[in-house]
Amino acid sequence: MREFAVDEIEPLAIGAWILGTGGGGSPYLHQLNVKKLYDQGHRIQLMDSSELADDDMVAVVSKMGAPLVGLERLVDPAMMARAVRMMEAYLGIRFRAVMSVEIGGGNALSPFLAAAIADIPVVDADAMGRAYPEAQMTSFAIGDLPMFPLTLADVRDNDVIVARAASWKWMERISRKVCTEVGSTAATCKAPRTGREVKDWGIQNTVTKAIAIGRTIMEARRVHDDPVAALVRDHAGKTVFVGKIADVSRETTGGFLRGTAVVEGLDGDRGHRMELAFQNEFAVGWIDGEPAIMTPDLICVLDSVTGDAIGTETLRYGQRVSVVALPAPEILLSPKGLTHVGPRAFGYDLDFKSVFAA
Repeated sequence: MREFAVDEIEPLAIGAWILGTGGGGSPYLHQLNVKKLYDQGHRIQLMDSSELADDDMVAVVSKMGAPLVGLERLVDPAMMARAVRMMEAYLGIRFRAVMSVEIGGGNALSPFLAAAIADIPVVDADAMGRAYPEAQMTSFAIGDLPMFPLTLADVRDNDVIVARAASWKWMERISRKVCTEVGSTAATCKAPRTGREVKDWGIQNTVTKAIAIGRTIMEARRVHDDPVAALVRDHAGKTVFVGKIADVSRETTGGFLRGTAVVEGLDGDRGHRMELAFQNEFAVGWIDGEPAIMTPDLICVLDSVTGDAIGTETLRYGQRVSVVALPAPEILLSPKGLTHVGPRAFGYDLDFKSVFAA
């Protein structure tokens, strides 16, 4: 276990925003929150999952809702901790540590907010290795682990416990309905995990991975290198398309941000056109009408100059972007993983084909 350093906050936010594949909510406000907590004297410990005892209990937290709403309402660290404490009171347990359900976007920093207030460590792992919009799209769901209970807290002092659900999809439907009712933004503590479950089914060292990606981008900027090229070079990525945002269509519905973005090609892609579909996160991309990239490959839309990730809620006409693919965690690529997070899980009649396939 080690202290999470203050100079790791910014690279974690940059890297997590890229791993968010357009979703997970912008980490900017979370980043400010963690810095403020450090200014107030809080310190957060980061631990490897191997340091957990098998019977330790770990809180799995996230900010749930639509990314567009997340832009308008600052996350309250006390609200994140409230969802954790509610779960402890409900089950009569004390958590050894907290972890993120997804390392992408602002949710990568959500456990740090809860940890600072609750004074417990953060585990260097998550359950997606990226961001995804629904509860059944986690490594814990792929492993058929229990999906309940769930606690949910909102800013109006509403506390909700989902005691039981028939399946991961029912847990998603019920909790999403509650989240939508309270304004499409809430803090949640998902079904608690044992130390053994985190070691067996968690996606390991993803906090460290996000920090490394962020530092790659920051160093490239410092030496006036191309940050997108540095990301592709240092993190086994692949540039899929380069262009300019020509159109965006989106709406917040059912607690999700859904829509499409059209990218007109520039440089080597001039004369071609890419369409990206998203449900909070980018799910599938077509070039000139042909499927070119799809989940679970990570579809990252980056500012072509700064290397900053662009979320589905911050896409704007005229942005110069590079669409980059990063490799998915192995468990998402397994046959069972693909039933949870492949293109058909998002409603597209496509067989998964990775851009990294030989």
